[in-house]
Amino acid sequence: MAKTTVVATYPLQTKQPTVTYGEKIKKELEENGIEKPKGYTVSWHANAEVEKHHFGQQHPMKPWRLTLTKSIVLSYGMDKAMDSYQSRAATKEELEDFHKADYIEFLSRVTPVNMADSRLVNGIQTFNMGDDCPVFDGLFGYCSLYAGASLDASRKLVNDQADIAINWSGGLHHAKKSEASGFCYINDIVLGILQLLRHHPRVLYIDIDVHHGDGVEQAFRSTDRVLTVSFHKYDRENFFPGTGALDDNGPSHPSNPGAKYALNVPLHDGIDDESYIWLFKSIIGPCIDIYRPTAICLQCGADSLGNDRLGCFNLNIKGHGACLTFVKSYKIPLLVVGGGGYTPRNVARLWAHETSICIDAEDIISSTIPSHCPFIQHLEGDELFPPLHATTKYENKNPREYLENIVRHCNETLRYIQAAPSVQMQHIPPDLGAWREDVDRELEEDMIP
Repeated sequence: MAKTTVVATYPLQTKQPTVTYGEKIKKELEENGIEKPKGYTVSWHANAEVEKHHFGQQHPMKPWRLTLTKSIVLSYGMDKAMDSYQSRAATKEELEDFHKADYIEFLSRVTPVNMADSRLVNGIQTFNMGDDCPVFDGLFGYCSLYAGASLDASRKLVNDQADIAINWSGGLHHAKKSEASGFCYINDIVLGILQLLRHHPRVLYIDIDVHHGDGVEQAFRSTDRVLTVSFHKYDRENFFPGTGALDDNGPSHPSNPGAKYALNVPLHDGIDDESYIWLFKSIIGPCIDIYRPTAICLQCGADSLGNDRLGCFNLNIKGHGACLTFVKSYKIPLLVVGGGGYTPRNVARLWAHETSICIDAEDIISSTIPSHCPFIQHLEGDELFPPLHATTKYENKNPREYLENIVRHCNETLRYIQAAPSVQMQHIPPDLGAWREDVDRELEEDMIP
């Protein structure tokens, strides 16, 4: 029998050089010319542990959208233009600057395993836990981390270590003092603004989520040191949270310091880029000119985009981003946070684009997402600006006359705060809610004959 070789031999292959992920980003940087912006500093605040949490298979809130956002930002090399910080978890004491201690204690203890325990079961109803705000593994860690990032971002602004500070994991504007609401457990925005108020006499809060920023408005209801402005879909009976009517401008008693310091912009289905940008500039411009904030917090909820799972507007990514561009043009210290957004691929596109606006790179980066972007297959295409308005099913039900009436009402309301620039620095009470209740109680007593 002839002998045969058991192991076949093959000619040696010349090893081809491998282009690493880092080298691809370096090439992207060279081609785009991304560098730190001139004359100001942008800080990025995040903790990857937030991205790992899961509300449940059928729940619309997907923290994984933060992973997609980060992937796009890193693939363009935008992180090279920012100071990046891994944020720490907020402590219980820090969370209790706004929230009640028993609520924080409940969040820190409850888990899917023990939620039926007799010592915790009452809290499920008391603190409004349920389908919208489920108890899931690592709940308190999730809350502490996204809140910690907003606290860190605010402190960087206060300490002049940043001019724009970004926390896309934050923006959870529905949470109340002792109640979860609308997928929100801890109101990181309120906590962040409280930090800003330790240094800044006046803070302007702007909310462009499709839902009303009710938790933030309620928290600062009795102070003139925060002016809240919310642009949102309004339908009292059929759209969450059913608040934020045009004439809801804070406490009704004229002697309450917070009277007229809330502006609400109630919108109908289908508003488009042109109408929204005109409306935004027509309202926010006078707010800044009259109120003269020394710091701004902008909540950039992505559910106001067209084709959002829970939204009903027709905004495109550039239309939404134009609001950030306008606010940024005033060069006032700016806290930028996320919020709603339930079509993760478009949330990621939006927040990556708005990151580029923050670093003055929106006209530099390619409109085609780099092919080396991790998880690019989950974006369902490599366009950074897909035509979202073309895939929406909502007709624009916001005629120009309706929008002009909103602008007139807001301008009329602003007449009452002409004296805002003279607002004096006041003590920031550790218990904001109790302070508000005390003010309301004193005013009620004054009305008793």
